Amino acid sequence: MGGLTDLGAAELLSALATRRTSATEVMAAVLDRIAAVNGPVNAIVALRDRDALMAEAAAADTVPQDRRGPLHGLPMAVKDLAGVRGIRSTWGSPILADNVPDKDDMLPRRLRAAGAILIGKTNTPEFGLGSQSFNPIYGATATPFDLSRTAGGSSGGAAAALAARMLPLADGSDMMGSLRNPAGFCNVYGFRPTWGRVPTDPVGDTFLHQLATDGPMARNVADLALLLQVLAEPDPRLPHGRPNQAFATGLDTDPRGLRIGWLGDWGGAYATEPGILDLCQSALATFADMGCTVAPVAPPYPAEKIWHAWITLRSWAVAAKLGPWHANPKTRALLKPEAIWEIERGLALSAMEVHRASVLRSEWNTIAAGLFDQFDVLALPVAQVWPFAKDTPWPKSIGATPMDTYHRWMEVVVPASLIGLPTLAAPAGFGADGLPMGLQLIGPRGQDHRVLQLGQSWHRATDWPGRRPPDLPLSL
Repeated sequence: MGGLTDLGAAELLSALATRRTSATEVMAAVLDRIAAVNGPVNAIVALRDRDALMAEAAAADTVPQDRRGPLHGLPMAVKDLAGVRGIRSTWGSPILADNVPDKDDMLPRRLRAAGAILIGKTNTPEFGLGSQSFNPIYGATATPFDLSRTAGGSSGGAAAALAARMLPLADGSDMMGSLRNPAGFCNVYGFRPTWGRVPTDPVGDTFLHQLATDGPMARNVADLALLLQVLAEPDPRLPHGRPNQAFATGLDTDPRGLRIGWLGDWGGAYATEPGILDLCQSALATFADMGCTVAPVAPPYPAEKIWHAWITLRSWAVAAKLGPWHANPKTRALLKPEAIWEIERGLALSAMEVHRASVLRSEWNTIAAGLFDQFDVLALPVAQVWPFAKDTPWPKSIGATPMDTYHRWMEVVVPASLIGLPTLAAPAGFGADGLPMGLQLIGPRGQDHRVLQLGQSWHRATDWPGRRPPDLPLSL
């Protein structure tokens, strides 16, 4: 049997509750593991002082059982796109290189209230833009399965820390695949909830922008559900909220008879590197062996219309958020080119251009709803490329197909993101060169629990995250 850092969150929490281990023992094991393997992976950043963390863990051990929250004593590091009290919070940007907030944003506030001990941050690209977790503050994060290649992003630090057994559980966020690409690149699970399921602080507009969401990452589906339940408590100040559910219960179901629609490369619209579709189809064959019905689906809506709606609404959202940094010449000079490109596109949009993009989004939503009359979930690859060199900002081409933007190479995640559908990134196995890849399982709006149930069946049948990275020492 492995050590404490091999255990998932639910296993650790059970051991803590029954006094088979202590928060101090867990914290020591996690910090020792980070010291042993974080160097070449570069997933954990802004790590707090060991003595302070050990003292916090010791205090957690004295709390009576009836006053412990659902994450009590669990070490966690927050993705560096949230402000965390007392911890350097940079958003990967030199503009915020010295930023140490005096209060928590909503997500870390909920983690603390649930009893988690916040040890630092997980790495991310600048302002979360792009699916490659590098920035001028901390550098690039590698997938533990090949230390020369990227962990993906923008939740790359979270995914890599999980795969390398530095964390038992992690938060992430997802506008354009940021919970899904890194999960696939690091052989872990990521879950993008139905949009509105996980609230954020009601700062600025709370009605218009419906693309980005926070969500959980883990090495098993039960842990995903546990964290989702903590994060998904609705906030009455937000207009599009959804009621919380007992996501962590009732996960074990019989998948026989479930219908899976395979969208593949959207009829050739999504250029994809060799081997990815084959691997995902092998995963679907396993679903068939489990008693599910798997059928191919012809492209249900033009991919180019989805893409046009996406880049319009995304640039509009990015410009709304980052526009003040662009307006100031001093901070504009510190923005990366991709951020400037997004902001300037968004600032140039007219109200009617945004409206027409939302009409396309509405058309796609109507068609997708009809697909779920025929299928319980839809399936797509998590990514169109294998993990690429971590010194490459983004792929400029896929085969002979040039990529015309810094994110066109991850277009496959857009159909779910555009209309806010719950999507599980499930590990699908490994390619011929040992690199991991994943499969998106997309459910109807609001059916998060149904998607997690199918994911639980998949995990019990495969447990791909049980395969450890080959170039790192065994867990402590």
